[in-house]
Amino acid sequence: MTKLVIVGAKGRMGQMLLACAARQPDLPVVGQIDQGDDLAAVIGGADAVIDFSQHDTTPGVATLCAAHGKALVIGTTGHTDAERAGIREHATRIPIVWSANYSTGVNTLFWLTRKAAEILGPGFDLEIVEMHHRLKKDAPSGTAMTLAQILAAVRRQQLPEVLRHGRQGLVGERTATEIGMHAVRGGDVVGDHTVIFAGNGERVELTHRASSRETFAQGALRAAKWAVGKPPGIYDMQDVLGLK
Repeated sequence: MTKLVIVGAKGRMGQMLLACAARQPDLPVVGQIDQGDDLAAVIGGADAVIDFSQHDTTPGVATLCAAHGKALVIGTTGHTDAERAGIREHATRIPIVWSANYSTGVNTLFWLTRKAAEILGPGFDLEIVEMHHRLKKDAPSGTAMTLAQILAAVRRQQLPEVLRHGRQGLVGERTATEIGMHAVRGGDVVGDHTVIFAGNGERVELTHRASSRETFAQGALRAAKWAVGKPPGIYDMQDVLGLK
């Protein structure tokens, strides 16, 4: 049995996590935390904390988890560099599963993207297109950024030097080294991601489309069960699924 606290419990993902956990008797939720609630009051009874809140909330959640020795699963995105650095400091004391996307399908996309980039080589231009609902606050999505990081790593590039967000005006010819990034927002789209490998005379596209947040919630719950008892460190969903 893995006792959970959900942070961001009133949000869309928080509500889905609660609904999915309710169908799994071995995952009792001992705390539902949102704005104005006191995590410190309930964290002692948990084995793991799942955070789907706001980017500036996560550092405090990580601090409390480290102080109490609780595993942490982070689903929140949009963290600043300073926030990310502060969170990572706690990985010397607790296991932290930190993934841009907890979907099994998306993590398969991550794996396929790496393999395609290795096989196709430098002769293909790389573009990423992502679409989400109109209410999403950060852009590009954390999943899209992970895809870009995978592509840059395969090509041994520094991502900030080659990432190009959209195009407007007389921008000149596309360079061979850049990785294009395009964020689309509208409607109630849960999450679509496409990686385009465009070569001369042919094009390969890898696409994942999510139609329900349940796939993310089930993955995060799986990650929480997996993380309890693991050595301190930073893990991601690839570790949880055994894809590394």
